[in-house]
Amino acid sequence: MTRTALLAAALLAATPLAAAPMVAAPPAAEFVKMAGASDLYEKTSSQLVLKTTKDAKVKEFARMMVADHGKTTADVTAAAKRDGLKPIPPKLMPKQAKMIAELKATSAGQRDKVYLTQQVAAHEEALALHTAYSTGGDKPALKAASAGAVPIVEKHLGEVKTMAAM
Repeated sequence: MTRTALLAAALLAATPLAAAPMVAAPPAAEFVKMAGASDLYEKTSSQLVLKTTKDAKVKEFARMMVADHGKTTADVTAAAKRDGLKPIPPKLMPKQAKMIAELKATSAGQRDKVYLTQQVAAHEEALALHTAYSTGGDKPALKAASAGAVPIVEKHLGEVKTMAAM
């Protein structure tokens, strides 16, 4: 990852929602990697919690994460190809791998709470990333795919904040 991309990732991770549009968009290839990693985390963590949760609302949310983030990965990948990029399969970034490890190490009885807390943070970061790219990205098809992801991530964030507050 380039120094510029690392700086962009750090800014995105530390940016509150209200300031998300002010963050500079990462270069297209970095955006694709970051968006893919974000989606992969969402799917992987949700598949993990689906194995142990007894909470119907958590199950419903986790199933939605697997479906919706599978779709956003496909949309971003297709857009990247239309914009002339050669996207590689998504890989977790170190922070996301650490969160998955934390979920695995958490007892089944506490996993839902950890999952929901992680989901809030992950969706805040994803919203900042997609908002930044949709308004300031450098590739038109990726900008459109990112703009399409924003309302999906906003919906997820609203739902998970409500669940995490309970």
